[in-house]
Amino acid sequence: MTTTEERTARGSDYAELSRQVRQAGLLDRRPGYYAAKIAVNTVLLAAGWWAFVVVGDSWYQIAIATYLAVIFTQVAFVGHDAGHRQIFRSRRANQLAGLLHGNLLIGMSYGWWVGKHNRHHAHPNDEDRDPDIGAGALVFTADQARTRRGLARVLTRNQAYLFFPMLLLEAANLHVASVRTLLGRGARSLRSLETLLLAVHAAGYLAAVLLVLGPVKAVVFIAVQQGLFGLYLGCSFAPNHKGMPVLDERTKRDYLRRQVLTSRNVRGGRIVGFVLGGLNYQIEHHLFPSMPRPSLRRSQALVRDFCLQHGLPYSEATLVRSYTEVLQHLHAVAEPLRPATTDAR
Repeated sequence: MTTTEERTARGSDYAELSRQVRQAGLLDRRPGYYAAKIAVNTVLLAAGWWAFVVVGDSWYQIAIATYLAVIFTQVAFVGHDAGHRQIFRSRRANQLAGLLHGNLLIGMSYGWWVGKHNRHHAHPNDEDRDPDIGAGALVFTADQARTRRGLARVLTRNQAYLFFPMLLLEAANLHVASVRTLLGRGARSLRSLETLLLAVHAAGYLAAVLLVLGPVKAVVFIAVQQGLFGLYLGCSFAPNHKGMPVLDERTKRDYLRRQVLTSRNVRGGRIVGFVLGGLNYQIEHHLFPSMPRPSLRRSQALVRDFCLQHGLPYSEATLVRSYTEVLQHLHAVAEPLRPATTDAR
């Protein structure tokens, strides 16, 4: 049984770490970094659509679709940072940046995503409260697996093998969820603006594709661009928590331990950091969501040492190993749905 003194000491651990982080200037805004990042992304996105027009009605557009899938994901990373108020001090300025990057440029409701993502950050890997591990196309606990019926049961049984193919539908899922939320009855701030920006994105995207490409090429272009966008985005978020301990409402953890125990970092330095939009520093990000992306790498040594000093496991893996752990977890939780093997003797 934990004593009052132990609980108090544990509760003060995060305050101690937070003081160290603030004193190191790691929560200070990085306007120069984000100005350059947004400018480069804007140029690259414009260059992609310019190339799309220049190439015209050609099967070479598959290469352009692949390129735009990558740029869309890089734009989404900036929207993610805006959602955590990493870019500007002002809430309104971050909100505007998020709306432009989310609704206008990639066709995803910023407001819907922020609400969902904030719930995830508050209760990571909590099967009762984290929307990212609620039963859906995939399940993340054996109890969720046991509730599956019909075709869903067959898919869940093989979900480890279907994981990457299913990510090809992730962008479509985000678009559908965005539209459904904006059309819903619940009150939502900025609904009109979000709807307008989302409509402008959809109209511009479809008009460009249909005016430049023939019907068959247009369908292929959209399938490739949106499919790879979803795959890249899903592959960027998947290593962060999947396969880490799953909590429930009975699990009593303070903020520091809840965030560290359920998060996994991905090794690889600056290159992996760029490819994953800084999400490879997931432990640091979850402890300090408003920390600007370039400061995450600088904070890692401080956070790792602090965890070791306090007996907290600091989980790191290579990108390949992290995906392996994700697939192993998905396979393991689906075990109740697979027929038991019998000894042939």
